[in-house]
Order: sequence, then C-alpha cells, then structure tokens
Amino acid sequence: MILTDALADRVRALLARGGRQVLGIAGAPGAGKSTLAAEVAEAFGARCVVVPMDGFHLAQTELERLGRADRKGAPDTFDAAGYVALLRRLRDVRGDVVYAPEYRRDLRNGVAGAIAVPATTPLVVTEGNYLLLDDAGFGPVRALLDEAWFVEPDDDVRLSRLVARHERFGKDPAAAHAWAHGPDERNARLVAATRGRADVVVPV
Repeated sequence: MILTDALADRVRALLARGGRQVLGIAGAPGAGKSTLAAEVAEAFGARCVVVPMDGFHLAQTELERLGRADRKGAPDTFDAAGYVALLRRLRDVRGDVVYAPEYRRDLRNGVAGAIAVPATTPLVVTEGNYLLLDDAGFGPVRALLDEAWFVEPDDDVRLSRLVARHERFGKDPAAAHAWAHGPDERNARLVAATRGRADVVVPV
C-alpha cells in the first residue's frame, strides 16, 4: 500500500472543502503514480474518479509522422493543451458528465471518451509525469490542482518495474532494458527536477 493514513487524511481534508477538488499525482515513469491513484479511488469509492494524463498521448501514427516515435513519453509527445483544457472543464463543474480519454498500452493509443466524470463527483485524481512541469505546454497544470503529490521510489525499483512493464507489453528483454534506461530515464530526470512544486513528496 502506498496510500498511508496521513495521505488519506489529506484526501479527506480536500473533500471537506466542498465542491470539486482536483488532486494531482506526479512522478517519473514507473514511480507508482497509477498504483497510488487506484488506491485513492478504491478508498474513496464513488466520490472519486481517476483521469490519467496519459490519455493525451499523441497517436502512434502522429508520432511517427512527426518523427518522435523513438522517444514516446517525452513532453512534446503529448497534447498538453488538450490536457489543460480538460482540467479546466473538470474544475468548472457545469452540466452533467465530462468525458476524458484513456491510454491503452495494448493499442499504443488513447481512446476518446473512455472515462466519465459526473458533475456530482467531488474528487478528480489526475496522474502523470508532467503535472509539475513548467514548460512544453504543461505550465498551467499546477495552478489547476488543489493539491499535488510527488511519488518518489528507489530508482532501482522504479527501473525494474519499467523493464517488466515494457516486456509485458511486447518488448523483448534487451529492447525493454534499452527503453527503460534510455528515453524513460531521460524523462525521469526531467520529472525529478519538478518535485519542489509538490505539496507532498511520497517515498515508496
């Protein structure tokens, strides 16, 4: 479990404010962001919906057209403006349901309209690498979060998770190791420099 009693208390304090609250969970690739987001969702049930930043990956065909497929996961391989626009819609609670995209690793693409966020949902948890990045189009994100957590695991653990994930989704062991220690690690260093913008650093 990454969700400690102290973190759960922080979520309760957010909910006590009333209205729609947005909790951001940032961290490097393989840090455990999605695991922590899922634990928050499980603990708070119908009061919470998870909206990952990864739904805004540019499509694989577009990455190939732009010549960026070999560094998928870098800041400029996302539709940052689209993500910011969604966060603004989520904060401005009007109407009924806001639909968000979901990234499908088996398809290597996002799927539009996959996540429904009813207007009655008081907590949105959004997680991703670049929530605290101040450039590449992600600059407005931090101000759209009511609270931001930064997940910081041991680097060896994080890298082993990444290699295993890449193997699970089709890379052979050598390619998985190369990607985790190449593009993923370059992105991890960029993300690490943003930790100071978080309200809480979560060691795991």
